[in-house]
Amino acid sequence: MLQSIEFAPSSGRQTVLPHKRVIGPPPGPRVWAPVEVPDLSDLSRRSPQRAGDMAFRNFCEPNRSERREAGHAFLVRRARRFLNDARRLTVASPHGEIPVYVFEPEDRPPRATVLVAHGWTAEASFMTLFGERLRHLGARAVLLDAPAHGKCQRTRASLVDYTQSVLRVAEAFQPDFALGHSMGCFAVLHAGGGGPPFRRKYDFKRYVLIGPPNEFGQITREFADARHMTDAARTTFERHLERVAHRPLPTFTASHLLRSTNRPALLIHSRDDAEVPIANSEAIISTYPAAELAAFDGLGHRKLLSAPPVVRAAVTFLMNP
Repeated sequence: MLQSIEFAPSSGRQTVLPHKRVIGPPPGPRVWAPVEVPDLSDLSRRSPQRAGDMAFRNFCEPNRSERREAGHAFLVRRARRFLNDARRLTVASPHGEIPVYVFEPEDRPPRATVLVAHGWTAEASFMTLFGERLRHLGARAVLLDAPAHGKCQRTRASLVDYTQSVLRVAEAFQPDFALGHSMGCFAVLHAGGGGPPFRRKYDFKRYVLIGPPNEFGQITREFADARHMTDAARTTFERHLERVAHRPLPTFTASHLLRSTNRPALLIHSRDDAEVPIANSEAIISTYPAAELAAFDGLGHRKLLSAPPVVRAAVTFLMNP
């Protein structure tokens, strides 16, 4: 039976933490990064193939994404200070080293290990509140910078590359559970559910998915619409992604991947999330009885990461099933 945990508006308010622990975006309306989004309408009509090629290259460069906060550089400088309590390591991969940050419990062996995956255009430092809370409860938290994010030296990456990194880090640290935000949810679910283009998967026992998108095709449609691409050009763009993923785009959904894991999951979403509407989580749990939805108010898509009620809900689900 589907389960939904409801939080009153007062529970969903962002609690004021000591200043040095607030790593989310500044209060007030969202301000997007001043990135010039290319208008591909004319090129799409003249050469759908070239427009699709250009869109694919742009899609794989998170540093140039228009969905990055205007204050991203400031947020990064502030957030990276909280990685000082973590042990810094690297995990080898065929495409270069993966930066990893490990929060270890003090004076005792860890009772569990949790792999933590950030969202697209973000980095590991944005997830440190979860790392610290898990460490205080006696667990090991393993955070990673995805390819082309954070301290990773790569400049271009796809979601398949992110999944590959998750698999590499999981094989190195043998985590029990996975926690992801936004596109990081796709990465951990793809690693856990398996399927093309991978011949292996990693069996996470439980998942926490924060602000998860459901249909990857919806993300590509929004990306193409922002660039005024024709249907033919968008199809070319999406075929590049299907070639990399070795699967049709309609089959790449969080619902499908979560069913493939056959594991319990807690989905956390804010009702006012304008970037990834809560309807995504509702669609996921409607097809998967082992999922619960914890709904909050007033936290949007990113303030979820700095809200104490969210951190408590996530960690409690993992550590006290």
